[in-house]
Amino acid sequence: MTADAGAPAEIDTPAFFADQHAHYARLRQTPGARRVRNPQGLEYWLVTRHDEAKAVLLDPRFSKDPHRAADALRAAGYGVAGAGSFFLPLVNSDPPDHTRLRRLVSGAFTPARVAALRPAVVRLTDELLDSAAAEAASGAASGAGSGAGSGAGSGAGAVVDLMAAVAFPLPVLVISELIGIPHANRAALLRWATSMLTVSGPGTTPASGPAERTRRLHRWFASLVAARRARVRPGLAPEEHSDLLGALMAAGEQDGRLDDGELVGLLVLLLVAGHETTTGMIGNAVDALLRRPDQLALLRRRPELLPSAVDELLRFEPSLARTTLRVATEDIEIGGTVVPAGAIVGVALAAANRDPAVFPAPDDLDVGRERGPHLAFGHGIHYCLGAPLARLQTETVLASLLDRYPGLAAADPDGPQSWRPVGDMRGLMTLPVRLGPTRSGPAPSG
Repeated sequence: MTADAGAPAEIDTPAFFADQHAHYARLRQTPGARRVRNPQGLEYWLVTRHDEAKAVLLDPRFSKDPHRAADALRAAGYGVAGAGSFFLPLVNSDPPDHTRLRRLVSGAFTPARVAALRPAVVRLTDELLDSAAAEAASGAASGAGSGAGSGAGSGAGAVVDLMAAVAFPLPVLVISELIGIPHANRAALLRWATSMLTVSGPGTTPASGPAERTRRLHRWFASLVAARRARVRPGLAPEEHSDLLGALMAAGEQDGRLDDGELVGLLVLLLVAGHETTTGMIGNAVDALLRRPDQLALLRRRPELLPSAVDELLRFEPSLARTTLRVATEDIEIGGTVVPAGAIVGVALAAANRDPAVFPAPDDLDVGRERGPHLAFGHGIHYCLGAPLARLQTETVLASLLDRYPGLAAADPDGPQSWRPVGDMRGLMTLPVRLGPTRSGPAPSG
């Protein structure tokens, strides 16, 4: 079948964000690829079925180099020559450049380094929850003193925004630990990263939008790299460095093929992609459980299910709803649809993860479900290198919440949800919850 000449489906509208999965279900009825158009006017082909999505992610004929579709991207307002998030190295490169960069990063980003971060992740999670509980208790006590509110002195009736209290700051603090960012710089980095998530989408200006903030972040990391390079010990193997930045510098020096520009780009990628996706994962996972009390209760009764439950939560509501875009380097058939050379193609991971041909009852959250072949972290050569660290943070937050707060509940389970208006990401802006008393007694009164 040749390419579909029908009108493209409109995506990333307010109605789309309000009920993303219903829209994806309709798009999934069309085999192969379906033409879509976003509010910026960019038209491309979207793949929504699991097997076809997996095939595209494995096919080297789909290039990640955005310059191959420069005219279409510029017409939709995407600056190909700029430093926007669409043009980060590793994510938007093809072999052999991608192979070289990924090998350098994976050589320093080892399982042992991630495992060594577990105590820090647990400590940071507990500190953030302690701070949130103390603030909730203080607010509840103040409310009671003025004759308002309930749960005075315990925080049981107070509302906490879990996104602001935990999901936004935790990934930045963990990435800071991983990279080796000095403690004095972490507050500034947290402000940068939070602004990247909270000030984006429709209504931003060139001076305040993601591209300009990413350029400033490039400059910030360039200063960090210059200061850190003076302290790199020559001859030390990457795995012998105590932080990732030193390990990346050592890996680049030993191979002689990682310049400072590429290194800065990789650091920006770690922060922007690692922070944004993990923040969304944490919020989406907690929200999904709170809106399904039976599944939350099952996980409380059987905490040994937590690792597989995280996989199910990733399948059910992945924070990366769609991959960054690819370009067909020749005419390519996708499920019977011929996509022409030069066409832009996207893969809807959120749609593929609910394909009924692969996942029985895909719209049901089942924390006891056997692990399936979900695509939340992508597939193939661009599979997310940070997946183990993102899993660790999500699992740690869920374990701590389940252990500390038996009465944890959504503040307004039937209320509207505030999703970020960014098409490829799926994450909440706010997540109001009631922590309730701790397992060992009332929350501290502050």
